[in-house]
Amino acid sequence: MKTLFKNYLSTFDGLSKEVWWLALITFVNRAGTMVIPFLSLYLIDDLQFTFKDISWIMSAFGLGSVVGTWIGGKLTDKIGYYKVMVRSLLSTGFLFIALQFLNTFTSVCIGIFLVMVVADTFRPAMYVAMSVYSKPENKTRSVTLIRLAINLGFSAGPAIGGIIITTIGYGGLFWIDGITCMLATLLLIKVLNPRVAKPVDNIIVDNPVSVFKDKPFWIFFVTMFIFGIIFLQYFSTMPLYYKEVHSLSEFEIGLLLGLNGLFIFILEMPLIKWLEHTKYTKIGLMLFGLILIAISFYVLNLTSWIGVLLIGMLFMTVGEMIAFPFSNAFAMDRAKKGKQGEYLSMYVMAFSIAHIFGHNLGLRLVDSIGYNKTWYIMVGLGFIGVLLLLYLKRILKNELS
Repeated sequence: MKTLFKNYLSTFDGLSKEVWWLALITFVNRAGTMVIPFLSLYLIDDLQFTFKDISWIMSAFGLGSVVGTWIGGKLTDKIGYYKVMVRSLLSTGFLFIALQFLNTFTSVCIGIFLVMVVADTFRPAMYVAMSVYSKPENKTRSVTLIRLAINLGFSAGPAIGGIIITTIGYGGLFWIDGITCMLATLLLIKVLNPRVAKPVDNIIVDNPVSVFKDKPFWIFFVTMFIFGIIFLQYFSTMPLYYKEVHSLSEFEIGLLLGLNGLFIFILEMPLIKWLEHTKYTKIGLMLFGLILIAISFYVLNLTSWIGVLLIGMLFMTVGEMIAFPFSNAFAMDRAKKGKQGEYLSMYVMAFSIAHIFGHNLGLRLVDSIGYNKTWYIMVGLGFIGVLLLLYLKRILKNELS
């Protein structure tokens, strides 16, 4: 056991202290965003909105994310990642607290949109900061460490969130979200000030290539958009499926979602380090991850046994562990051709646009054709994503020849 633990710790060797601080800031911030997995339940249970209402609210969520990500990328290239991160975190804290006081359809749509505009300016800035403070050979593992922080926070967040809902109600979640954003801001100011923290891979491109002229990147972008639509079902339609079809309580839903983060925390870094030393390409690994996530939906239709929920979650988790770090690493490698903020904001924007259509599509499909047929449609989308990745792999091979 001691040797196993020592080997696990060795997978973190070589990462800069700034990346560790960035991971801690991300953990503090992510642990507090426990309202997000319960948002669809909150809108139904507390505000009595319909599925149609929720689908439009989640589209406002995604639209705000798109706008925020685009602004974040532009601001990062113009004023720097540090200023963007500080202002985004602090402002998001106040907006999360204010969100709980909105109770009409229009006000909630506007509120969710504004929260996501401000919150998601943080994401491209954070990825640029991570790239700057990571040595080239450590970038994939740096991405993985940030994801570990996100998922450790996500593991604790829903579990604690479920307890808070059952004791003091949904309102407490908004206060905790806001306060943790403010705490993350204070930590960021103290430990990651660029006057103290020194970059190790500060890339400057004299003649940057526009991301809009990079055809392989756009095939990758569309694939990530499809991937996002499928993956995001676990944050909107899936919690409803757990409750309506399998009669799980909010606390049980929180525990099941929390297992995803726990598995990632324990297994992802050793898995990524091992995969980095195999013959597989980033595209090949993304392809495999996407297949596993599609399977996670397919197995739900095979049986009504409640244990299939855990099996589906395991398939999704392993797929996520493989697809996300290597897709992010691919985007960072490609970003060396142009402005980092522009490239990485487009990578994040693929998932932001998926927020616009993914939640809306999933909820409307469930409302009209039911859960089982919706899961089959997600499997079909996964197959389209696989074909696009195979096409991208072919284009990149021709690009090198």
